[in-house]
Formats: sequence, structure tokens, C-alpha cells
Amino acid sequence: MEKWPAEGVPANPGAWLAGVAKHKALDQLRREARRVGKEAAAVTDPLAEAAGLPWPDSMPAASGIAANSDLGTAADELGLIFMCCHPALEAAARIALTLRSVCGQDTKAIAAAFMVPEPTVAQRIVRAKRKIRQTGIRMRVPGRDEMPARLAAVLRVVYLVYTQGHLATSGPELVRGELCDQAIRLARALAALLPDEPEAVGLLAFLLLTDARRDARVDGAGNLVLLADQDRSRWDRERIAEGELLLEAALRAGRPGPYQLHAAIAASHSCAASAQETDWREIAALYGELIRYEPTAAVEANRAVAVAMSEGPAAGLVILDALGGNPRLTGWPQFHIARGELLTRVGRPADAALAYQAALALGMSAPERAFIERRLGAL
Repeated sequence: MEKWPAEGVPANPGAWLAGVAKHKALDQLRREARRVGKEAAAVTDPLAEAAGLPWPDSMPAASGIAANSDLGTAADELGLIFMCCHPALEAAARIALTLRSVCGQDTKAIAAAFMVPEPTVAQRIVRAKRKIRQTGIRMRVPGRDEMPARLAAVLRVVYLVYTQGHLATSGPELVRGELCDQAIRLARALAALLPDEPEAVGLLAFLLLTDARRDARVDGAGNLVLLADQDRSRWDRERIAEGELLLEAALRAGRPGPYQLHAAIAASHSCAASAQETDWREIAALYGELIRYEPTAAVEANRAVAVAMSEGPAAGLVILDALGGNPRLTGWPQFHIARGELLTRVGRPADAALAYQAALALGMSAPERAFIERRLGAL
């Protein structure tokens, strides 16, 4: 009522309203977070100090993290994420609630991230809100001593924000750069806030090493380019160098975890001078170790691809076929695409076509859909 009569109706009124509403809600949450901090005068809000946190000598790339990020803005959002990731809520529910309430993702995108039906995510969010109301959970920015109990959920939220940007589940673009950038800002702020947590540093290393390939993932026409076919001269070498330094620093702490393993896998790709020189046996072994921390069908499916690259497509296909009955994977387009690729390589074009058609029946970005249609046309 105020803006449109004076400035005109925006090109996308719905998106404009949603954006304004999100900013209003975040402002309200920030005010509430600050109010609680002021009332608890004896408690220092560690997030307010994030920009000034010194990095220990054992973290050689730390000064770069602090210098290259807008820690003030990111720390505000990170504070809201810590606040929503309350340990009294069930793990999956607190992550879904945070992605919806703080990060602004819709239930469809969250469901794709969890590889579950959309109603399941909606129910989790409703249950979490109901529990907050009924039990009187006080939503406030936690003190530093409370952060370890929430760290795993916070790491997962930042990771899922990035994955939603790295491989869009719908829309005209393969990569949603604004989400990737948002996740990297949050990861930098988190690593600066908790420099002694190797998993926080490992997550930042993983995001940088993976995001370094962003520009090479599509060609000039916006078509998807597979990793093996990417022009490696377009990879961001500065990000790769920073990610590798961070990974080395995290590993020196001697407390391995899933995000350090994700970063090690990404580093195995970035260190290879060419696709042919990639150490797929090492990558398969790293995925095998990752399963200890993340015993999910998605990790096992990724291991299957690494096995196929190191031992032959038939070996990888055996693993994928064994996973075929998992309901979460049947709704994941990348699973069917991987099967289509391996079935093509073992000389089973009819089965490969069925796998690609199964992928097409699911939600994905336009470049992914065009890639599958080209594969089907070739078959």
C-alpha cells in the first residue's frame, strides 16, 4: 500500500511480498534475540563478538576467513540458526524448522534435501512449533557453553542450504548462486565463531572446494557439463587453495568427522590435473569411511559411482541395484541418472532408457532435464 502506488507494481508481486515478509520476520526475530540478551545482562552474546574472534596459530587460513566475509550480517543469521536448532526438538524437526523459518526455504525444497515426501516435512515443522508452544521452550541465542549441543544441527542446516543452491531441484538454472553464497558466508562466520571445532572448519573447506567448480558446471548455453568434461581452467584456484589449507588445518586437530571427509573427497577432485588422473580408489575409500558417520543410502549411492569409476561400471551397478528398493532413493533423480549412466556403459540401453525416464518423472532443474533428454535421444 505504501510502495506500489509510488513506485509501481513490481514485475513479480508474489516474490516481492514474500521477500518483504521474510525480512520483516527476520527483523522481528533479531529484535527478540537482542531483547533476551539485554535482559540477561550477565550473559555475553558470543555471536556479537564473532567478528573480533582471534584465530589460533594452528589455523593458518583463519585471517583469510575473517577478512573475506561480512561476519556482522552472517553472525546475525547464524544466531537465529543456533536459536532455532534447540536440542529439545527432534533432530530432523529442528533442521526442517530452521530451514523454513530462518533460511526461507519452502517445504518442497526441504523435502528434496531430506529425500522424504513433502507432507512429512510439513508435519515435522508443525510438530516442532507445537512443542515450542506447549512446553514453553524459550527461543534465545544460546551461550557459548550451549553451542556444542546444537552444532551438529547447525552444520547440517548450512550444508543443506549449500546443496540446495549447488543443485537446484527446480527452475531454469542448475545452480542457485545466491544460496551457495549465503551458505559460504554462514560457514565462514561459523568457523570464525568456533575456530577449535574442526568440523566447522571442514565444512567451510568442503563448500569452498566444491564451489570452486561452479562456473565450469554449465557451458555458455547453460547446458549441464559433467565433472569429467569440465574445463578445469575455469575452476577458481584461489578457492581451491584456501579450501585445501583449511582442510589441512582441520585434519591436524585429530578429530575426524563427516564434513572433513566431504572436504577430502572434494579435494581429491580438485587436486587431479585431469579427469583421467582422479584417484577414484581413494574417493571410494573416503566414501566408505563417510558411511560410518552418515549411514545413508545417498552416501552409499555416491560410493557406488566411485567404485564404478575405479573397478568398472558393473561393480558400481551391483551396489546401486542393491539400493533400488530404498524408497528415499527412488524419489532422488540423481540415483536414476547414475543407474542410467552405468547401464549405458555395460551395454543395456533399454534398461538405461527406463532409468532416465524414471528420473524425468521427478523434480529437477531445466538443465538437468535437458541433459537427460539428450541422453535418451542418444540411446
